Amino acid sequence: MDEQYPNEERVEPVFRNGTITIVGILLAFSLGFITHWAANPIPWQSYHLVAVLPILVGIALQIRALAILLDIRSLRRSIHDRASRIFIAGLILAACGVGLAILLDFFDIAAKSALPGAS
Repeated sequence: MDEQYPNEERVEPVFRNGTITIVGILLAFSLGFITHWAANPIPWQSYHLVAVLPILVGIALQIRALAILLDIRSLRRSIHDRASRIFIAGLILAACGVGLAILLDFFDIAAKSALPGAS
């Protein structure tokens, strides 16, 4: 690997390992949220796809970033940085989806409690 890219900046293995740990933990939170939300007693509606799609795409990007980081080539700075960018994009998408899911559930609950005779 060094023969092919002799002048490329390297990432310290300890730093890379910390990045892998953080990516793994935040990916687990994303997967945990979607699992918990799927088990939510509020029935799913088609408009929930507005929240589910960004979460799932975000999770897929986080998994892709983890796969890149687990490869030994991620010790090269350019590959590590690309994986980090993919992870951040996935994290932002998942966070937006989570925010949308919370808002959709809030408005669903608020609409049902505002109905006459619904107490």
